[in-house]
Formats: sequence, structure tokens, C-alpha cells
Amino acid sequence: MNRRQMLAAVSLLLAAPAWADDFAVFLESFRSSALQAGVSGEIFDAVVAGLTLDPSLTGKRAAQGEFVRPLRAYVDDAASNARAAQGRTMTEKFAAPLRQIAARTGVPPEMVVALWGMESDFGASRGDRDVLRSLATLAFLNRDNPVYAQEFVAGLALLQKGLPREKLRGSWAGAMGDPQFMPSAYLKYATSFAGGAPPDIWSSGPDSLASIANFLQQSGWRPTLAPIVETRVPASFDYATLRQDFSAWAQAGFTRLDGPPLPKSGDAMLFFPTGANGPAFLLSENFFVLKAYNFSDSYAFAGATLADKIVGRPVLREKWPSEAQPLTLAEREAIQRGLTSSGLYDGKIDGRFGPVTRLAIHAFQRKVGIAKADGYPSRAVLDALRAH
Repeated sequence: MNRRQMLAAVSLLLAAPAWADDFAVFLESFRSSALQAGVSGEIFDAVVAGLTLDPSLTGKRAAQGEFVRPLRAYVDDAASNARAAQGRTMTEKFAAPLRQIAARTGVPPEMVVALWGMESDFGASRGDRDVLRSLATLAFLNRDNPVYAQEFVAGLALLQKGLPREKLRGSWAGAMGDPQFMPSAYLKYATSFAGGAPPDIWSSGPDSLASIANFLQQSGWRPTLAPIVETRVPASFDYATLRQDFSAWAQAGFTRLDGPPLPKSGDAMLFFPTGANGPAFLLSENFFVLKAYNFSDSYAFAGATLADKIVGRPVLREKWPSEAQPLTLAEREAIQRGLTSSGLYDGKIDGRFGPVTRLAIHAFQRKVGIAKADGYPSRAVLDALRAH
């Protein structure tokens, strides 16, 4: 807990009678939603009666590393050589169920194992917080975000379906088990490898792996399509678009760095993590399926990279130049506000640059005549927006 979070927690504790009453009233407001979701009044009352607010969660919402760290630094840690080596060990250990899971879902073993490693370090870091307490607290502290309240009700629904209360343990954000499923994801995607019994994503490796693969399959995973393809930009490329079919990229002269031809079809976005003078990647539809698991571009990129490393495919072959003066969060938000004022962006002003922001930057670069319209949020783009 940092100093700001500690001070906020102390202030909550000092005001205990006030916030305790407010918290109890707040939780009671979920009764109608819970009953509509099929939760009995008895289960609702039993859970709510025993809940207290967790002050340690103050400020947690904005601290997730995949949203605030530079991409390469995040990828180097999340897809480390050590984690890849452990991933190979786990792939061998669960080879038989992974073959069956791949046959059922079309999701390759290395991709399933990579997400297992990313989410819980192969079960070593599941978290041991009371998920319902965490979700109730986060809903109370972040009332502008309805997701926490919805997940709290989904957690109550798990109890209604017979899941033991003591099973609902996980991370501070409410994610549970080896796959780190939120309660709603468990209800929708958790699956038992052998069938019959309720999915056990806390102590069954095959159930966890089958559940991860089911999530990806149900989210639109396309078999045999690599999430990321490192490429080299042809000298003749005019930067007129950053998104088109793989066949169009091939016709424009793009190739894979590692030799094999590009996929024959499928939408792909050209991505420059450090600008046009650095490495370039084509992000396939499966990259965006990974974003369904975790909305962060950094997470999806690291997961795909880890999967490649697990099976020994070459990764990140080109050098990544470093920025002498990276943009601050305020400057990144200023870019989004400038794009909004230009009528090119209508998303959140949060400093997080995903495909929507990058395509808006590309449109602005084309509008003002920047030759290499790479969609990269550079200081030059910020200066141009301020001058525009």
C-alpha cells in the first residue's frame, strides 16, 4: 500500500461509524438485482450480514501494471524466459488433457498454458482474499463503475448454484482460481474437463486449462492464426491505412520476419510499439480475442509472446529503441483530448492507448500531412495537436 492509499485507509477507519452505515445501506441496494438473478433472500442476507469494507483496496483500481508500464518492460517480465521454461514443463505435464482440449476448441496448448502462467503463475499466485468482500468494497469505492456491482451479484449467484462460500477466494479485484475468472466469467466459461462435477478452477489443472480454452473459443478464437506477426515495413508503403486483410498486407509487400508467408486471410492491424522507426507487428483477430480475456494491449501482446516462447518460436527480433522523454499520463490524456476536439476520437480520456486511439492518431497524422502516419502517440503528435 502506498502513502496515498494508507492515508485514505486511515481516514476510512477514523470515520468507521459513518462509512459502516453507508456500506450496509449500499449493499442492501443490491437485493433487487440479486433476487432477479435467482439468488435467494437467505443467501443474500447471510452474505451481506457478514461483510465489512476492506480499506486496503482504496486506490487499487488505477494501479494495474499492464495499463501503466511501458510495453516492452511489461512484456519482458510477463513473458520472461523463466516463465516460458516453466510453461514448457507444464505443457509436458498436462500433455494428454491439452491435446484433447486443443481438439475440442482449436486453441493450441501453448496459448492456453501461456494465459495460465500470465494469470496465476501456473497456480502459484491465485490470491486468497474474500472475493465477495473485495467486490462489494470496490463497488462501494468506485460507484462510477457498475462492473464491480454486477460481479458481486454474479458471485452471489455462484453460491446459489451450490459453490461453497469458502471457494470464493482470489485477487483483490475479484478474480478467482488459476484462470483468474471473475464470477461472471466462471458462470459463462468455466468447464469441467471430465464433465459432471462443477468446474474446479482452484485445484484442478485440467479444469483450469479447459476453462481458459473455452473462454478463448467462445470469444471467437480462430485456429492456426497467430495473434501477433512480426513484420518489416516495405520502403514503398504509403501509410494510408493501418488496418486491412492479411492478403492486402501481403500484396503491399509485407512479410514475416521468420520466413513463413502471412496468413491468407483475416483482418490485421499494423502496430508500431515505438513508432515507425522501430519494430512493426501485424495484430490478427486472435490478438483481439486475447483482449477479451484482459482488455490491455500489453497483456495480449505478452500472452502471445509467451506462447511463442513456450514452443520455441522466434520473438521480438528487431531492436526496440527507447524514448528519451516518455509522455506522462497527463500528456497522454492531452493527446486524447486533442483528438476529441478534432472530431477523431470519442472514447475515454484515460491515457490508455489501444487500437481506437491509435487509429485516431493515424487519422490526425494523415490530416495534417505527416508522412509516416504510424498511429504512435509521440511527443511530435502532441505538439501538432496543440498547434492545430
